[in-house]
Amino acid sequence: MPTYAYACRSCGHAFDAVQSFSDDALTVCPECGGELRKQYGSIGVTFNGSGFYRTDSRGGSGVKKDASASSKSESSSSTTAAPAAAPASS
Repeated sequence: MPTYAYACRSCGHAFDAVQSFSDDALTVCPECGGELRKQYGSIGVTFNGSGFYRTDSRGGSGVKKDASASSKSESSSSTTAAPAAAPASS
């Protein structure tokens, strides 16, 4: 079951409560009877690896772009690129 953090708006008393997802949120401070509020913080989950971006499910096209971009930068830094030919007019 998840643990929720609460803080009292009146006295500032802070505490954690283990509650089920289906339980109602606590509203009354156990110390002074004041109004409680839920505190939200960052979660301890980090999503790493492939499968978390739109481009990851496109057959590796993102990887090919990265590889070709790095090879282009290596080749352009070691040699001077030849000027591009003008397109043929129709």
